[in-house]
Amino acid sequence: MHVHRRNFNAFVISAGMGVFAPAQAMGLADLSSGEASQGLKKALEKGAATAIGMLGVENGFFNHQKLRIGFPESLNKGADLLKKMGMRRQVDELVLQMNRAAEKAIPLSEKWLTHAIQSMSVQDAKSILKGGDTSVTQFFADKTRNPLTTEFTPQVKQVLGELGVVEQFNAIGGKLAGMGLMPKDKALLENHVTGKALDGLYFMIGEEERKIRQNPMQAGSDLLAKVFGTLK
Repeated sequence: MHVHRRNFNAFVISAGMGVFAPAQAMGLADLSSGEASQGLKKALEKGAATAIGMLGVENGFFNHQKLRIGFPESLNKGADLLKKMGMRRQVDELVLQMNRAAEKAIPLSEKWLTHAIQSMSVQDAKSILKGGDTSVTQFFADKTRNPLTTEFTPQVKQVLGELGVVEQFNAIGGKLAGMGLMPKDKALLENHVTGKALDGLYFMIGEEERKIRQNPMQAGSDLLAKVFGTLK
């Protein structure tokens, strides 16, 4: 994981030499310059690709302390019940498969993240540079969460469907939703996993963005320090 982050930082340094120099020299008011806008798009594309590379691999979610996917809190009792019924192995396997489903779905985000970048307006670019620690993350989430939910769900459902225990959990979730004890969109396990997969994707993009914005000097570029220093 550290290797990926070092690669991302290295990219931003190299991209920054061609991207942020014009923005710094001309000022944000002149960001409409094709060179600065296109350069920023390339930097965003690389950052998105790095996040995909970190999560869209085996154990990308399962071995991540913060992003590992577990059951919705409202289904934990159902999990405990199944374990008591002698299905501990199946429950543990389902947790693994939930994470595997997310890991297999993440690469599907590439085309939508790329489309969001290509359709980025000059105002979007200015907002990203002027925004807070996660303005890139918010930009991606606003542009891609709905289409990616549609894109991820069939892949997640397919992976989860390999285990018969999923139907039992969805039945429990449906009953809880009918009693008003959990939202209907969380009642199906595939919806829960899809949501967590997207949360993880945006979280990872946000971590990289925040690190550069808050500690530009640690990226190893005086240029980045100047650019993000003026934006604070």
